[in-house]
Amino acid sequence: MNPEQQKSLLAIALYAAFADGAKHDREREEIRRIAESLSSDAGSTDLARLYQDVLLKRVSLESAAASLADPGERQLAYEMAVCVCDADGRQSETEQAFLTRLKALLKLDAGEVAAFEREADVIVELSEAAAPVTAAAPGPVVAAQANVSEAELDKSILNYALLNGALELLPQSWASMAIIPLQIKMVYGIGKAHGVALDQGHIKEFIAAAGVGLTSQYLEQFGRKLLGGLLGKAAGKAFGNIGGAATGMAFSFATTYALGQLAKRYYAGGRVMSTALLRDTFQNLLGPAKQMQTQYLPQIQQKASTLDMGSIMSMVRGG
Repeated sequence: MNPEQQKSLLAIALYAAFADGAKHDREREEIRRIAESLSSDAGSTDLARLYQDVLLKRVSLESAAASLADPGERQLAYEMAVCVCDADGRQSETEQAFLTRLKALLKLDAGEVAAFEREADVIVELSEAAAPVTAAAPGPVVAAQANVSEAELDKSILNYALLNGALELLPQSWASMAIIPLQIKMVYGIGKAHGVALDQGHIKEFIAAAGVGLTSQYLEQFGRKLLGGLLGKAAGKAFGNIGGAATGMAFSFATTYALGQLAKRYYAGGRVMSTALLRDTFQNLLGPAKQMQTQYLPQIQQKASTLDMGSIMSMVRGG
């Protein structure tokens, strides 16, 4: 895949990220940061400029779609756009309209599109199963002793981090889509261990307050896969080497581990951390987590070789 095709795919991803027109300024800033970060890995592809070009419509969705001649690349573009739109929950009407328009521009095979859309619907359902959509209002804000040992919580957090690091190494679109539901499930479990059962809305707000955007997180995963050579012409087919790609990727291990440790402190302390403190603490936890990622890379790679959609569905749906 040449730089021009990469640029077109990423432009479509950015269009998908802004499709609902209701992104919070915080999320827009995170997407801008990711574009700048990925630029350092993109060689001749200036993604920071591409971000501006998409916002200002200097690169059109029509031209990006037209530059993808290979059917597999067009299918990949659509799958990626669906994943970006689904990252923060069910698609809005404007996102649905965007995807309908994109589907027409890409001239996709109806059978392949329908098969993928069924997979995507399953992942969205998994996300909703990861934690209640609604829950009872949380009780008084007080420091809480966990009903399981700290060692057990740490083991659970590490297991989620290993799993999400492994998912990022898989080329299938559903693999990256499953990372956020598992993060939601992890945070829900940590809160419940401290006697607090919050709904998805509260958990997503907590994750966003830590500086981990839902849409932007998926966009970064996709960008690193694409630029790292793990994605080939067609989604679902591994054209890159998992072992080679893992060194510069698997950042979801560090993100998930730091998020879990942050949630443990947050719930144990009575949920009184300010947004600024949440962000600062998360960043302080992220550095050591990235170092741990290198240590656990063999386990991440081994786990990646054992995963399929059925096993992931069971993990998210399980207790």
